[in-house]
Amino acid sequence: MSADGPAAPSGSPHQAALERLVVAEIDRAAPPDVKALAAELRRRHGDAVAAVLFYGSILRTRGASAGVHDFYVLVDGYTRAYRGSPSRLGRPRGLLRAALLAAANRALPPNVFYFELPHAGATLRAKYGVVSLADWRRAMGPRHPHTLLWARFSQPFLLLEARDAAARCAVIEGAVRAIVTLVGRVAPLLPQATRGRPIASGDFWQRAFRETYAAEFRPESPDVVRRIYESARPRFDTALREAAGVLAAEGALQLEATGDDVVTLRIDPARARRARRTWRWRRPLAKTLAATNLLKSAATFGDWLPYALWKLRRHTGVVIEPTPRQRRHPLIFGWPVILRLIRRRDLH
Repeated sequence: MSADGPAAPSGSPHQAALERLVVAEIDRAAPPDVKALAAELRRRHGDAVAAVLFYGSILRTRGASAGVHDFYVLVDGYTRAYRGSPSRLGRPRGLLRAALLAAANRALPPNVFYFELPHAGATLRAKYGVVSLADWRRAMGPRHPHTLLWARFSQPFLLLEARDAAARCAVIEGAVRAIVTLVGRVAPLLPQATRGRPIASGDFWQRAFRETYAAEFRPESPDVVRRIYESARPRFDTALREAAGVLAAEGALQLEATGDDVVTLRIDPARARRARRTWRWRRPLAKTLAATNLLKSAATFGDWLPYALWKLRRHTGVVIEPTPRQRRHPLIFGWPVILRLIRRRDLH
């Protein structure tokens, strides 16, 4: 039994189906640029790295390397992860800096960093979050106040490096639980679920994305939300069916019927009302956590000044050449740039 609620019964066919779905996704081949970035992440955080995960828009759209690659690094412990890792100037961090980063990571995971890597004649850009395995497990359950991790990893991702079988198992279990958590948290919001009416998978997932993005202080357009679902439509349809089966086995709902792209659920109205009340207080809490993490990212992001200037150039066409003083002391003299990024919600 997990700390965040009961697991599906041993041997549940729905649980097994979700595990197969996740395993097939995480084992897909990664392009050379993504592998190069993953190797750099492993080098930066050394023996503390348990796994490196790649997710986000470049994976979803199979886009060019001109964008920013999104990663998560799962570590054994925060102090080990930062001791000796490079600072924004490329020098090893001292013990005090490592201790401060570790404390910030424990208080409000993840810490988010940015780096650039020359590769095959191009500049690769990446941002990544650092999360301990213990925080990863906690963040995937339905009692966790922040949607950040279970919302992201209910979607497809790649497992680029896993130190051992235990780390790989933790990633798979976390991803399966993320899917079940999302379905369990979002289903009560749909009126069809209390009336035993069919729910189209596309409608379900797009509602889920809207809710979780809004809770992260990151509203996305309906077109972006629709494209996320359509990028892996059969996968999302399967995930909804099987997660509903897991929840039915746990007694959270009744699964009355399924089809290729539709499910018919029935949730007790009183349970649904409780779940909707929970969303009402968790939304502002999640937004507060997200806003706090954005401010924290301004301090922990690493060498964020090139990223900030690149973002401004890409989105606005404005070219700013930083002064030597801004490069040396970005947290003192770089705030005009960082505030523009925070307003755009670009430091997630």
